[in-house]
Amino acid sequence: MSKRSVTELQSASDLDGPRKAPRGVNARRENVVEDEMGEFEDGWEDEFESDEEVVDGEADEEEDGMDVDVMPAIEESEEKPAAQDAFIPGVHHLEKDEILEPDDSVYIMRHSMNVNWPCLSFDVLRDNLGDERQRFPTTAYVVAGTQADVAKNNEISVYKMSSLQRTQKESDDSDEEDDDDEALDEDPILESRSIPHLGGVNRIRAQPLPPSVPLPPVSQPYYVASWSETGKVHIWDIRPVIEALDVPGYTIDKSRTHTPAFTVNSHGRAEGFAMDWASSGEANPSALRLLTGDIHGKIYLTTTAQAGFNALTQPFVSHTSSVEDLQWSPTEATVFASCSADQSVQIWDVRSRGRRSVAGIGRAHDRDVNVISWNRMTSYLLLSGGDEGGIKVWDLRNVKKTGTTAPDPSPVAAFTWHNAPITSIEWTPRKTPYDQVTLWDLAVEQDDEETGAMDDKPDGGKDVPPQLLFDVKEVHWHPQIPGTVITTALDGFNVFKTISV
Repeated sequence: MSKRSVTELQSASDLDGPRKAPRGVNARRENVVEDEMGEFEDGWEDEFESDEEVVDGEADEEEDGMDVDVMPAIEESEEKPAAQDAFIPGVHHLEKDEILEPDDSVYIMRHSMNVNWPCLSFDVLRDNLGDERQRFPTTAYVVAGTQADVAKNNEISVYKMSSLQRTQKESDDSDEEDDDDEALDEDPILESRSIPHLGGVNRIRAQPLPPSVPLPPVSQPYYVASWSETGKVHIWDIRPVIEALDVPGYTIDKSRTHTPAFTVNSHGRAEGFAMDWASSGEANPSALRLLTGDIHGKIYLTTTAQAGFNALTQPFVSHTSSVEDLQWSPTEATVFASCSADQSVQIWDVRSRGRRSVAGIGRAHDRDVNVISWNRMTSYLLLSGGDEGGIKVWDLRNVKKTGTTAPDPSPVAAFTWHNAPITSIEWTPRKTPYDQVTLWDLAVEQDDEETGAMDDKPDGGKDVPPQLLFDVKEVHWHPQIPGTVITTALDGFNVFKTISV
C-alpha cells in the first residue's frame, strides 16, 4: 500500500456504467463528421494544418532562402518515478488530502465490486467449474446477507462474479503479452439474484460440500443458514437461485426459495453471531449438522433426519458471555470449538453428558475472543483472534481438561500487529510455503525497506505474510481457485490473488 494525493488518484473501473475519464486526465475531444459519401471529415479542419501542409510550407521557406530553425527531437526521460513507500500504521500518517491505494505489482489479480447494501457476512459457494483452477479469466460464486436501512429491505443474495481477469502485467514486452494486456482493463461482471430476509444478517454460512462432490442438481437442495438480528436462524435452499444465474430465462420457484426450509427457534429472541456447518463426509453429504451460538452464551445443535431438520432443545453451556464463533473439528465428527466474549476458547464433544465443555483455555486473550479457525491440514492447531488485535496459534494437545487445576497453556505463536479488533481469520485450505497465511482486518503490505522501522514492535513486525488494506469485515479463501481470497466490507467485495500465495 502506498499513499497518494487525492488529486492524483485515477478512477477505478465502474460496474454500473461507462468508464469515466480518469481524474486529472482530459478526455480527447472528437469532432468527426461523416459526409454524404460515407467519408469522414475533421470538423476542426479549418483551424489545424495537416502534416503535409506543414512539410510543404517548410520546403517553400527553404527555397526562398529563409533560415529555418529545426528543434531537436525531445527524448523521453529514462528516469522512472520514485517508488512510493509502503504505508505502515503507527509509523506513517496520512495527510488531510491523502488516501491509501494498493500496490498492484503484488497482485496477480485484484478486483473491487460495489453492492447496493453492505454485506458484512458471506460465504464462498462451490461450483462445477473444476478444482485447482489457475487460468484467467475465472468465475466465483458467493452468498451474502445484507445490512439494509430497515429490517424489511434485507436480502439473501447469491452473486456470480465472472470475467475476473489477471490484472498484473507481465514484464516482458512481447506481442503476445501485449494482446493479453488488453484484457487487463476489462471490468469484472457482477450478477445477482436475491430472496427477501427479515432483519439484518449477522452471519451466513453455506452447507459444506466435500471436494469430490459436485454441486447438487437443481432438483436437490443446497442449503445456507442465516443468523438474523431478530434472533432467528433460517435455513434456505438456494440451488434454484444459482440455476437462475447460469441459465437464461430460468424461472425461480419462489415457494421453494423465498420461504425458509427450516427455522431454528431454540434461541428465543436472543440475537447471535456464531455459526458453523458440519457434514458427515462424502458418503452422505446431505447428513448435516448446524451449530449456532447466541449472545447469552448458549450453543444449540440442529441435525437432519429423514423427516427433515431437528433442532435440539438442550443447549451446550459453559460460556459466561456471548458466543462469538464456532468451528467443527476437521477430523473428529463429534468435536467442536467455540470462542466467547468471556475471553475463553472451549472444546466440546456432543456426546458428553451435561452439555459442558470437555477442555478449554480459560483466558485465551485479554479481551473478547472474536474468531477462531481450525487448521484442516494440521488438526491440532487452532487460530484465535481477539478484540485487542492479537492473533494466537494454539496447540490443542496442550489444552487442559475441564475440572483440572492446570494452568492455561501458552500459545505456540502470537502476533501483535494490529491495534483494532480482529473480525475474521482463516487458515489457508491447502499447503503453502508458509506455516500459515492469515488475512487480517486493517492490515497492510510490509516493504522490505521498512522492516527496520518495525524492529521496536512486538515480534519485530517481521516475517509477516503480504497483506493488503481493505476495511475488511470477513474474509474467505476460495476452495477451488488456489491463492484467491474474497473479502467483504461496507463498500462491497474485493477479490484478489497475490504473488506469494
